[in-house]
Amino acid sequence: MYPFVRLANEFRRFRGAPPLSLGQAHVSRHRVWPWDLDPWSELNNGRTLTLYDLGRLPYSRRVGLFAAMRANGWRATVAGVSVRYRRRITALSVLEMRTRTLGWDHRFFYIDQSLWRADGECANQMLLRSAVITADGIVAPAQVTAALGGPAESPPLPDWARAWIAAEDSRPWPPAR
Repeated sequence: MYPFVRLANEFRRFRGAPPLSLGQAHVSRHRVWPWDLDPWSELNNGRTLTLYDLGRLPYSRRVGLFAAMRANGWRATVAGVSVRYRRRITALSVLEMRTRTLGWDHRFFYIDQSLWRADGECANQMLLRSAVITADGIVAPAQVTAALGGPAESPPLPDWARAWIAAEDSRPWPPAR
């Protein structure tokens, strides 16, 4: 079940936080509860994605995306994700999450999120491709950033993000049966 209570708590926690620009990082803290674990007593990989939601949604609110979506009848969707897992995360761990927008292209926003353990080690990192949509299709990121009062042109994406984008663009769709 989706952790709606935890999400509501995140929105409550950051309701008075100052606005952010797209390049600034939203920093949040999260505890790993026993129901977040897999059979090996580590943070479940599916729950990892859900925890990233708990950082990304308040971040989206702080950059003004929620207000722009409401004003324009837009919605947001995830269009791809890649997670790199590097360190174990166990029950009751407290994690620091960092969420920021790396940049965008003509269709998608690219969001970088990472979870950091108390010992200073990065446990995992995610690159997420997201789109703002209407019933008619994808809204151009330049139109979205204009609604946010930001620049139309993206900052340069890092080489590793561009390589991931190129790999995703070369991947066949639909996949072979």
